[in-house]
Amino acid sequence: MAPYRKFEEYNIEIRDEVKGNYSSIISEIGEDVTREGLLKTPERASKAMMFLTQGYQQDPVEILKGAMFKEDYDDMVIIKDIELYSLCEHHMLPFFGKAHIAYIPNGHIVGLSKIPRVVDVFARRLQVQERLTHDILECINTTLKPKGVAVVIEASHMCMMMRGVQKQNSVTTTSGFRGQFEKQETRNEFLKLVSSRLS
Repeated sequence: MAPYRKFEEYNIEIRDEVKGNYSSIISEIGEDVTREGLLKTPERASKAMMFLTQGYQQDPVEILKGAMFKEDYDDMVIIKDIELYSLCEHHMLPFFGKAHIAYIPNGHIVGLSKIPRVVDVFARRLQVQERLTHDILECINTTLKPKGVAVVIEASHMCMMMRGVQKQNSVTTTSGFRGQFEKQETRNEFLKLVSSRLS
């Protein structure tokens, strides 16, 4: 059996520069970067950071356009409990949670996997939850041009849990609505379906 190999593609020049920066940070906080356990940490950290911010190199509009299909369906489509992981731009600490997204088609539907991919593209950038919600909402709204879009994100922020106020059980909820979802009845239907367990 062939040995396990993990294939990752990184810009070597950027990786090495970020690696050098991490090495300096480790030294500056008082650690020994030559210690066995830390020898490969700068390289691992640089690769991790490049992975976690790969959204800058991806185009969410093209992702949606690549799987748009003409369809007469014009009722609500909901994809809920989409896992998301992002980095807070204020402290570069993780925040993570779930996104719930709905749209009402207006002549076109989109491949279901594309909505979570759009979430990932915007989440894998330095973010604040408020802008993340807005970015996802506007991308879907301007690209699909549906009758309505709704986005709700629930997330926990390590910058609040590990430092600062150190509140481990707090959850932040943000939301955005366009089109038909600005009507109370449609919005309530969406929120009811998101909060219910249908299985």
